[in-house]
Amino acid sequence: PVMLLINNLDKPGFIGALHIVRLARWVGDRTWRDRLVFILHVGYAFVPLGFLFAGAAALAMVTADIGTHAWTVGAAGTMTLAVMTRASLGHTGNALTASALTQAIYAAVVIAALARICSSLEPAWSELLLQISALAWVAAFFGFAASFGPQLVGGKKPQQS
Repeated sequence: PVMLLINNLDKPGFIGALHIVRLARWVGDRTWRDRLVFILHVGYAFVPLGFLFAGAAALAMVTADIGTHAWTVGAAGTMTLAVMTRASLGHTGNALTASALTQAIYAAVVIAALARICSSLEPAWSELLLQISALAWVAAFFGFAASFGPQLVGGKKPQQS
């Protein structure tokens, strides 16, 4: 029984621990001031979290969907917006700094991810947390479209000499 546990059930937890070590080596705490970089670390933090939840699900401690939501809403959603905002700023000739609106977009997607994960952890609050998650998700991506859409359609700023 112990070998079965080691061979089958705690691999996701071990992988999650390895990702935590990797994340720690990137010293993301030093990127706090550069929000365009910091949000990439925040988004990546959902990867080991997903593995830890997958390991907990294998031990029947949580439902199996929680790890998936950490990976999809958390990691994929956050990193997608992070890369889209950084690339949009660069390709339109804008300064590579996260405005207050960009930071609000980042906050919204992280709230969406945390609310979605927590909705599975706490079934009594599930409906409210799912609504919060959905609204925050829409706010994040609509915020990106409203903020960056006009810049992307309008083209690159002329360079000053």
